[in-house]
Amino acid sequence: MKLALYLPNFRDKVTVKELEDLTNLAEDLDFDSVWTLDRIVVPEVSDTQELQYSFGMMDGFPKGLPVSARGEFLQGMPLIPWLAAKTTKLRIGMSIIDTPFRSPGVLAAELATIDHLSNGRLNVGVGSGWMPEEFAAASATHIFPKRHKHVRETIEIMHGIWENDLFEYHGEFADFERCGFGAKPVQKPYPPIYMSGLKDPKRSALRIAKYGLSGWIGIQDTPDELKRWRGVIQQELEELGSTRLVDDLDICSMIWFVITDEETDQTPQGKLSNLLVGTAAQITDSLKRYKEAGLTMPLIWPPFQDVPVSKTLDDLKRLKEEIMPKVDAM
Repeated sequence: MKLALYLPNFRDKVTVKELEDLTNLAEDLDFDSVWTLDRIVVPEVSDTQELQYSFGMMDGFPKGLPVSARGEFLQGMPLIPWLAAKTTKLRIGMSIIDTPFRSPGVLAAELATIDHLSNGRLNVGVGSGWMPEEFAAASATHIFPKRHKHVRETIEIMHGIWENDLFEYHGEFADFERCGFGAKPVQKPYPPIYMSGLKDPKRSALRIAKYGLSGWIGIQDTPDELKRWRGVIQQELEELGSTRLVDDLDICSMIWFVITDEETDQTPQGKLSNLLVGTAAQITDSLKRYKEAGLTMPLIWPPFQDVPVSKTLDDLKRLKEEIMPKVDAM
């Protein structure tokens, strides 16, 4: 099982120094990768739990974000080239890039440059977004009803630009004649692409199977839910006649992580907060269950509030030095 750090750039208050300290430690501890979070805005109605949809459009999640509209969070995309300069071993990425907020051709070209800045250490996570209020702030309201198609076209354009000296595309969200977009990625044929789909396993599985993606990223998934996702992805691979197996993919989930002194409730009913929040022994047992369920890389996610970065730094050391040897030994 690989470990990834999900940086807490989305918080009411976070400093660049805190993100740097966390990143440096992840590199020192030989984590696989470090990821940022893509959040363009927090609508004011979120503060009163009056968003149009619940978080991620997922059942049981609130109609508000865990960061206030006046929060001083940092944007995830500008942090990616910063991470390329700050690290030498960690892979870097954003989980996930909401493609409707970016022009597909520009995004593909910029990501190729970032792959050069990192000497071939870029991961690309893509998804459709879910919050109409954020689409409006990003001048993308017209895309919201067709956001899943935008993801498809973006993936096709990425592949085309990254694999061809000249490329043209004629679709709904991009329509251009043969152009050169500059340097190709260092990684061949291109950086690994991860699909994030929180609501519909079949749709995400189809994207992974059809476009030969490298993995899937979920959020706060229980071991049983991961087994279900893996099963649907494998079924889609088989129906498309692919020779790939789900075992060839990275199966990932963003999971809040805190080591506590007292035991916590670990039942699925508390999944919004408790999956990797507990004593060292509880977290060890949970990671063993995740490993058996096929989770290849948890994105270790410091909670949005009430846990200082100094505490997370200590917890990450314990995770790597105390907990993971027991998980790896199973």
